[in-house]
Amino acid sequence: MSYRVARASEYLAITGGGIKDIKLAKKSWVFPWQSCTVFDVSPVNYTFEVQAMSSEKLPFVIPAVFTIGPRVDDPHALLLYAMLMSQHDKHSNHVNELVEGVIEGETRVLVAS
Repeated sequence: MSYRVARASEYLAITGGGIKDIKLAKKSWVFPWQSCTVFDVSPVNYTFEVQAMSSEKLPFVIPAVFTIGPRVDDPHALLLYAMLMSQHDKHSNHVNELVEGVIEGETRVLVAS
């Protein structure tokens, strides 16, 4: 059994025995039958060059910078962020590809209209 405390921009995501889904906390007792993951909630910038085509079929490249992070004041948003991102490093290839796919899709929709 250990007492875990998160830093200022971090949260603890605790799962295991006695917890139905995920328990989010800034500080908590973690029992041996539970697992605790620390995740950072500070925003991260993702920079991409998105290739798109206008409605007139003219290709162009748009430099795009997006800042992504959870809304810390919304417990449901923080829980979703913990479920999606706590198991991956913020700069991992998986997260980068996921963000790039969403950004390219949304940018193409905006450009086409």
